[in-house]
Amino acid sequence: MHFRKRKMYLFIGYINSKGHSKASSVKSTGIKRLISCEMLFTIVTLLTLNGFFIANTSQFTDDEHLNIGHYIETQQNETMSYAQDRDSPKFGESMHNLTIPVGREAILACVVDNLQTYKIAWLRVDTQTILTIQSHVITKNHRMSIAHVEKRAWVLKIKDVKESDRGWYMCQVNTDPMKSQTVFLNVVVPPDILDYPTSTDMVVREGSNVTLRCAASGSPEPVITWRRENGDPIVLSNDVEVTSFNGSILTISRVNRLHMGAYLCIASNGIPPTISKRVMLIVHFPPMIWIQNQLVGAAFEQVVTLECHSEAYPKSINYWMKNETIITPGK
Repeated sequence: MHFRKRKMYLFIGYINSKGHSKASSVKSTGIKRLISCEMLFTIVTLLTLNGFFIANTSQFTDDEHLNIGHYIETQQNETMSYAQDRDSPKFGESMHNLTIPVGREAILACVVDNLQTYKIAWLRVDTQTILTIQSHVITKNHRMSIAHVEKRAWVLKIKDVKESDRGWYMCQVNTDPMKSQTVFLNVVVPPDILDYPTSTDMVVREGSNVTLRCAASGSPEPVITWRRENGDPIVLSNDVEVTSFNGSILTISRVNRLHMGAYLCIASNGIPPTISKRVMLIVHFPPMIWIQNQLVGAAFEQVVTLECHSEAYPKSINYWMKNETIITPGK
């Protein structure tokens, strides 16, 4: 294999004291170089690590958002001779998109055969961030680690996965041209019912209209279902009865005492556990009285029981009167 000399330039982007972005290019010779930048980034150290170029400065506070620049632009003066394609690195297996519940560990495996002296890096595509190079962890995200398994697999591990980890990841081999595979990490979140605008227990008058609301978060977006806790059907407007109602807003027209009871707001998105909230609907209505026997006959000095039934909410105070005088028990 024969190689000819080629020139290599590294472009570094930075921001000056006036907030304007600029770019500087430095001819790279594979050794550590120092570049003076204006004000904000005073000294940028260029490190050549296993064939990947990284901008490094102590003034950065978050490696995940480093401006790595526009990578490397190469100009070849003469043609290089390459080994046959069959001798170059090849991906042993295709990477499959991964779905992980929030809080669990994500494991992304990149299998490469015939790596030779080439190097492997893991990158976050959407933020253009280099995460690892070979066994070196570049990001300061302590939840990320790299493992070399069975000499051909480079496994990126992300502990305690968060929603912010959702996105595309790239496994890259620094061949020329570069070879890469991408995988999408989908982070799912079980449903959670929000305190607001979800309804709390409600008190309404009989004959009025009532609206029960329920809101939930989660990924995918949860589906909201209403049911009655006791299993009775939900009576909607026009006397339409349903065993359950799908939707975040449940409206009941002309509420009556039969609507009173506990309603369950149930949120589900296929990610366990399903969650529910109990909303109590209390209907106030005036007393209603009925007497089974309005005329009762009895012999002199015979004990007689007079029955009076009432229904009201809140519970009514009942008493007996005779000739406009309240009858006191025991007298």
